[in-house]
Amino acid sequence: MDFRVSLDGRSALVTGASGGLGAYFAGRLAASGAKVALAARRAEACAVLADEINASGGTAIAVALDVTDPASAAAAVAATVEAFGGLDILVNNAGVTGTTPLMDETAEDFGRIIDTNLKGSFLVAQAAARAMAEAKKGGSIINVASILGLRVAGQVAAYAASKAALVQLTKSMALEWARHSIRANALCPGYVETDLNRDFFATEAGQALVRRIPTRRLGALADLEGPLLFLSSDASAYVTGTTLAVDGGHLVSSL
Repeated sequence: MDFRVSLDGRSALVTGASGGLGAYFAGRLAASGAKVALAARRAEACAVLADEINASGGTAIAVALDVTDPASAAAAVAATVEAFGGLDILVNNAGVTGTTPLMDETAEDFGRIIDTNLKGSFLVAQAAARAMAEAKKGGSIINVASILGLRVAGQVAAYAASKAALVQLTKSMALEWARHSIRANALCPGYVETDLNRDFFATEAGQALVRRIPTRRLGALADLEGPLLFLSSDASAYVTGTTLAVDGGHLVSSL
């Protein structure tokens, strides 16, 4: 991938950055010149990743964050602003899921997923937008949704509902915050291979799913780099309220 942008002089906050997509996003933003705050409940893991970024010549800090707690969300944004002198980019990546038949799903499990994926994204974005508006420099908010927010699958009702709502919430953010030069867009990954799902996709069931993707392959983390940097940078200065699916054509596959 050779999509290059300069984020020199900008600062970013990435939630859910203790591993997986969040850790990857933080690393790519730092490699493009941004100062990055890695935030998650597992602050120790974020600290290890921040040390790696700093050792490679970037600038990063670790921040403890529970996205479901309004005070924690405000504190994480404040810590980023204090460390870097402002906040220009928010990547709302923290999320949880569960695989349960809808008739068997408990109210507690349903609420846990909605609280993290939807309410948590709202709380952090609201705190970030307030800081961006106060600084009068604008900014970019990237809410990491999913193709399951645009198309449903079995036994992931709470997750799909949370991501569909996040797509609509993103549009509301774009509408209301445009006057502050704050852009908000939803990044919707398809099935991306990670350490957590690699074993499943090696099974027959996993391979059957891959065969339903028009490009006949899983996404790689690198497939998300261009969309991430595009939405983070001035390359998308006139783009807000959009939903960007990165899924190998999965959403347009035959039913």
